[in-house]
Amino acid sequence: MSAAIQPRRQALKTLSAAAMLAAVGRPAFAQGATIKVGVLHSLSGTMAISETVLKDTVLMAIDEVNAKGGVLGRKLEAVVVDPASNWPLFAEKAKQLISQDKVAAVFGCWTSVSRKSVLPVFEGSNALLFYPVQYEGEELSANVFYTGAAPNQQAIPAVEYLMSKDGGGAKRFVLLGTDYVYPRTTNKILRAFLKAKNIPEADIMEEYTPFGHADYQSIIAKIKKFASEGKKTAVVSTINGDSNVPFYKELGNQGLKATDVPVVAFSVGEEELRGVDTKPLVGHLAAWNYFMSLKGASNDEFVKKWAAYAKAKNIAGHKDKPITNDPMEATYIGFNMWVQAVTKAKSTDVDKVRQAMYGQTFKAPSGITSTMDPSHHLRKSVFVGEVRADGQFNVVWKTPGPVAADPWSDFIPENKGKQNLPAKRG
Repeated sequence: MSAAIQPRRQALKTLSAAAMLAAVGRPAFAQGATIKVGVLHSLSGTMAISETVLKDTVLMAIDEVNAKGGVLGRKLEAVVVDPASNWPLFAEKAKQLISQDKVAAVFGCWTSVSRKSVLPVFEGSNALLFYPVQYEGEELSANVFYTGAAPNQQAIPAVEYLMSKDGGGAKRFVLLGTDYVYPRTTNKILRAFLKAKNIPEADIMEEYTPFGHADYQSIIAKIKKFASEGKKTAVVSTINGDSNVPFYKELGNQGLKATDVPVVAFSVGEEELRGVDTKPLVGHLAAWNYFMSLKGASNDEFVKKWAAYAKAKNIAGHKDKPITNDPMEATYIGFNMWVQAVTKAKSTDVDKVRQAMYGQTFKAPSGITSTMDPSHHLRKSVFVGEVRADGQFNVVWKTPGPVAADPWSDFIPENKGKQNLPAKRG
């Protein structure tokens, strides 16, 4: 053996040993293709303020699972697309994820109009969508798992609270929303609920603004006039996206305080309040199934995990001031239940995973054990929180325990006799 060959062999041995050492602690994945997961959230446009962080939540969950060895011994791979707050584009991007990218499941959508846009795509392809945001109900698909709240898990309990002595004893209501299916249908349900509580039509004001609306001066002046007519008034807000920033700024500008006219919001959480001076908004309300401020080991772990991930990935806004919220929790629960269902089914086959999803449980950051019912909805606790000066929420009311979803609301007469079960496929 020549003197030149000996050092080369020694160097190769050293490199091989170094590579082995570097691999220690890394999961060993089975040979074969990765399992692709679709992420369908607006990363630009009016809904980016709310949806971008949900994309990052899925990526964090994927990293966690891959660090533990993946699913069925295979690595998960995210396929991220940007439907850009453009509802028809949601359908196009969904087709791309399912037909071209061959994803095993999709996590996405925020607005109901985006979900309605993609629904025929998922049903036509027999694919799975995990939808993580509160919505108006009146829909049940075998191809969607709804991990956000149905109206009886958010809207109705919140209005009941406003009507209670603790909530201020409201007798008049302003139903204010963005002009699309979720606010209009939710308010249809709330009108029927208020009627059942003997609130007359004259004591209900209903207003809508388009997506991206920025000038709330005249609307808030109108609310102040409506509220000045003698009865305790509350505002129920289903405003979505970046319009919440000018809405809350105008509330502060016109001095509409929570002690005078409380606002309860269903689409405003910690993330949406990030760009707002919340000091004038102290005491206004939001109803969700999770708040970052909840005390408990499960939430402490979730917040700590997100803070570390945001810092490591240099996520804008969150690397220095990490914030968690309800749709993030719903995304995280849904993703982990899907992983558990795939593991149980020993397959990513949609029909097998669907069956394996029923009865799945997961210890939620909110502190409860979430359960997936055959209704394709989670049982969820309901919390009403007051805005604090720091943009967080103090919980002022909560349900005694998890509430089962009622997607076919009892307050819609046409729903009489409908079962909370999706139609079986095939």
